[in-house]
Amino acid sequence: MVSHILLYDNNSTTLTELTAVIKPELSATFLHTNSADEAQDICSRYQVAVLFFHLNVGDNYRDELELLRQLRKLNDNTVVVLLVADGCNASAKEILQSGAHFFLHAPFSNEEIVRTANSAFQHYMLQQSTPSATRNKECLGIIGQSDPMQRLFTLIDRLGGDGDSTVLIQGESGTGKELVAKALHLRSPRRHNNFVTINCAAIPAELLESELFGYHKGAFTGAVNNKKGRLQYADGGTLFLDEIGDMNPALQAKLLRVIQEQEFDPVGSVKSITVNVRFVAATHRNLEEAVAKGNFREDLYYRLSVVPLEIPPLRERKDDIPLLLETFTQRFCTSKKRNVFTFSPQAIEYLTRYPWPGNVRELENLVQRLSILHMEDVVEPHDLPAKYLNDLPFADGNTIDNGIGTDFNSRVSEFEDRLILQALIQARGNKKEAAELLNLKRTTLLEKIKKKQLDKALQNLRK
Repeated sequence: MVSHILLYDNNSTTLTELTAVIKPELSATFLHTNSADEAQDICSRYQVAVLFFHLNVGDNYRDELELLRQLRKLNDNTVVVLLVADGCNASAKEILQSGAHFFLHAPFSNEEIVRTANSAFQHYMLQQSTPSATRNKECLGIIGQSDPMQRLFTLIDRLGGDGDSTVLIQGESGTGKELVAKALHLRSPRRHNNFVTINCAAIPAELLESELFGYHKGAFTGAVNNKKGRLQYADGGTLFLDEIGDMNPALQAKLLRVIQEQEFDPVGSVKSITVNVRFVAATHRNLEEAVAKGNFREDLYYRLSVVPLEIPPLRERKDDIPLLLETFTQRFCTSKKRNVFTFSPQAIEYLTRYPWPGNVRELENLVQRLSILHMEDVVEPHDLPAKYLNDLPFADGNTIDNGIGTDFNSRVSEFEDRLILQALIQARGNKKEAAELLNLKRTTLLEKIKKKQLDKALQNLRK
């Protein structure tokens, strides 16, 4: 299928120049126009892969942005590159809300245009890829078989061949952003060099600069020796900037220079060091909102988000919960050298309905806790912490409210006690026969009797 590239500029001064720069780089049919009507006609008749939209200086920029929104509606899959003219009156918020995937602010070089064009076209091609039905359930430690995760695996595979483009990973806390960053590194040509992580939120602002860039002896009190920064350790490999949204503005400016120039100055040094590093950043914050509020540098955001990558929260891929439970159970039970337990269908149903604000990390922590505390072969609903049971809908639409939920465990426990006592009475105290009646292992029944002190209750019933 032929791919079409559309270039739109309402004053036509840059169309010829842009076409001359981009056309040799991409295998596609190029179309260009300075007419809004013609642009809409083209987007109606063709599947446009990439739209280069030049936003000019003037008071009519809002009309231009409205045109851009209309063009995007005509082609949902079109990747938009917004070229913002120097002196354009549009605010950062309006530009970010335009729906464009990539941004370039004038003055921009031919190299920047070519790099962005290649990234945009690659982004379009990734969108067209459909995940293989036979894809593995795990990609370098990332677990999932749902459609959102299959799409994520496809992106990781495709981006793996590119070891240079910066990637911005966005997702809630606990979704596995570092795992995705590491997978991108291991799939890339840089995999034989270091993968270096720095958490911008965990290190105090006054120390983050020296951790990132290193320092020279005597740069400050306590600097008794030279120290390499994380950037130097990542030379030839990948630097993962976790929670980039928490980096202070002064350091953001210095990081921008490193990404642009691939060189930096250690603290206290006047000599620049050149490195060859791929930057992968991650954040749970909405950087577009942070840019609009002035809390994050606009130019750094554009540099980082060459290839944006969104990780879905667990509540949007609940089909993966049984697979995650099985994987984590095997892992923790094996490491603790204990029998592997399973989750009953009822327990899985409760866990599937839970919203998982802590995402996969919360689920992993739950299984780890159960591997320590739960001694039986099956995890039932009453074995789960109360928060996984309260205020959740049943199939009939009813809910367990907090008033009933507070004694749910005790009611289930009482019912279990009656079943065990009835089986013991029917078996005339023979615990092996009682276990067979209950379809339990004898050891499991003995543990329950001991835990619940049912021997005393059985004696009282016999009196």
